[in-house]
Amino acid sequence: MLSFDAKTARLLDDVYAGSDCTRRRQESFDALKPAPGEVILDIGAGNGLLTGELARAVGPSGRVIAVEPSADMRASAQARCAGFDWVEIVDGTADSLPAPAETIDKAVAVQVFEYLQDIPRAVTEVHRVLRKDGRLVIGDIHFDSLVWHTDNPDRMARMQIAWDHHFTTRNVPAQLPAILRATGFCLDAVTPVTVCDYQLRPDGLARMMIILMRDFAIAGGHVPTAEATAWADEQTALAAQGRFFFAVTHFVTSARKT
Repeated sequence: MLSFDAKTARLLDDVYAGSDCTRRRQESFDALKPAPGEVILDIGAGNGLLTGELARAVGPSGRVIAVEPSADMRASAQARCAGFDWVEIVDGTADSLPAPAETIDKAVAVQVFEYLQDIPRAVTEVHRVLRKDGRLVIGDIHFDSLVWHTDNPDRMARMQIAWDHHFTTRNVPAQLPAILRATGFCLDAVTPVTVCDYQLRPDGLARMMIILMRDFAIAGGHVPTAEATAWADEQTALAAQGRFFFAVTHFVTSARKT
């Protein structure tokens, strides 16, 4: 699993405000359809970018509860949302939500469910806290959609295998429809959001993944330091040559409690 320390939090702050992550966040926001006065649960709120957007949407007559297990991320979210008295940032996890039954109008989780050990349990927990007809929106990448150019496919494959160790499930979007229906949700839509880069942009998802994948592979001993560093350096070199290409698809799944 990734460790979201202060250094990682700073990197995520930079990239999450960039265009790639903004598109993903906007798609989840639009699917959630936040309205004035609603009580919304932001599961795995991270640095609070979406939390703040939800706070503006529901206004002071509403309430946003941001649930985040990382202390560094909670601190970042707290600073970002300091002007919203109706935002509560709390320690917690998706499978043990700090909310009474049937008290939440809507819930959203962006890039969270891939880290969960028990996705059905988390979906059941959200079902518990949502009111009748409450909406749930889950956004996650399907990692089988990853396309990444390299002149060394074997090394790229080893890096991707190493990266698989940082999450629990690589195909969350494919599993969700059946899990949601089995838990008592009515599936509304599954919307793909594809990030496709032919440049290595400073605020891009690809840049973040290069840094995180390199550091994770080295720290976990999954790939030798020299190999992981060479892999990252190759991507920078390909970009300088105009040969960089990266694409991956994030899926936004929306459902209602029946």
